[in-house]
Amino acid sequence: MINDIHNILQQNCLIDQTKPLLLGISGGPDSLCLLDIMHKLGLSLIIAHLNHGLRQEADNDANQVTQIADELGIPFELGVVNVPEFAKANMYSIEEAARVLRYRFLFTQGLKHNAQAVVVAHTADDQIETVLMHMIRGTGLAGLRGMEFRSLPNPWSTNIPLLRPLLSTWREKIQQYCIENELQPIIDQSNLDKTFFRNRLRLDLIPYLQNYNPAIKRILWRTSQVLNGDFKLIDSLTALAWDNCVVDLGPGYIAYNYLFLKEQSPGLQRHLIRRGIAFLRPNRRDIDFNMIDQAVDFIKHPTQTHSKELALGLRLLAEIDKIWMVTSEAEPPSSDWPQISEDDLNLPQSGILHLSQNWEIQVLSTTLAEAINNRAYANPDPYQTWIDEDKIRSTLKIRHRHSGDRFQPLGMEGKSLKITDFMINVKIPSRARNSWPLVCTDDDILWIPGYQLAHPFRLTQSTKRVLYLRLKRSS
Repeated sequence: MINDIHNILQQNCLIDQTKPLLLGISGGPDSLCLLDIMHKLGLSLIIAHLNHGLRQEADNDANQVTQIADELGIPFELGVVNVPEFAKANMYSIEEAARVLRYRFLFTQGLKHNAQAVVVAHTADDQIETVLMHMIRGTGLAGLRGMEFRSLPNPWSTNIPLLRPLLSTWREKIQQYCIENELQPIIDQSNLDKTFFRNRLRLDLIPYLQNYNPAIKRILWRTSQVLNGDFKLIDSLTALAWDNCVVDLGPGYIAYNYLFLKEQSPGLQRHLIRRGIAFLRPNRRDIDFNMIDQAVDFIKHPTQTHSKELALGLRLLAEIDKIWMVTSEAEPPSSDWPQISEDDLNLPQSGILHLSQNWEIQVLSTTLAEAINNRAYANPDPYQTWIDEDKIRSTLKIRHRHSGDRFQPLGMEGKSLKITDFMINVKIPSRARNSWPLVCTDDDILWIPGYQLAHPFRLTQSTKRVLYLRLKRSS
């Protein structure tokens, strides 16, 4: 068994014999077996143990692991956490909270000790339990492939890999190793508590499935390996699509190119959405198919509000040429469109007025010529316009929308719309409407940059003087 694990460490885990490894040790049979083997292989080790405080025996377990580290002369790190408090604060199950806190602790210690990797003692039995758990809760290929011998990047680090050298070793063999090598593992009685989902799988479901096929565990393990290979192929294609599709990302948000995303197959859309969720919620595993399917349906058919609440405190926003995925704690940036922070800004008669977020508006007065008339008629840029200057009776201002504002779009002579209705009709994002710049004279809105000129201020055959306005990003 020692030779088998040595080969796995070299070939599957890709360890460097000269650099330290941080081992997460609970003191149970699996972790004690792994510790004994890696110590006999002469590897540089650090032991880390997290006291979850969930059982009366937890302090004794911590003391026992401390003693083992002392006897072996291996550096030791002990952590203590309050799992129930963390679970309540973050709406986790006790199992999930314990897992998140455990890995946070291990990777913090790994970074502290400059470890080449964090090593845990997941076995082949743990692999099939994980696959079954994902299958029952609902998952895609990423969940059905289970765990890997080496994971990098992982939810806790982009630099320190997570290694599982025992992933192809069955628990029976580990127990036999402990007996033959006179190891005294801690027996965790909570592993018999069927209130925990994983324990019910181990104690009830798997024995039941063995009635249909005694080799079901090995079949599920082999299936996970095949699916892992398939997943890596699909993941490489997803990575290429991700580079083409994601146009912005930051703390708490991702922006997908809406047109590109819509053109992809539903399968690739699912993988792109799942990858986005993993970016925004790296420690969450409870991503079921229904959540992904809701997102894919929103891509095809956005709601009337152009937003969709998802699980895990995430939401989707469809805005102009982007679909945003945003956490409940964040807002996507609004620099894609013009916004003003002040109200009633006077426009110069000629010149440039600087606005918020590097936007500026240029004003130029000129006389009407055929070339100008032609450009105004075939205007390709909604952020520029030509206005009949003689129709302007007072100073031009830029302001926010006001309650009761109405607007008469070009071509709607004698008719007007509430400014709110117009903004909804042309799909100005809801969060952009309050601070969208409106060019006004007195109480009349004469231009909504990016959209429409007001009908009364258009160029006509009687126009003599022209006011040219252009809104753009300053360089």
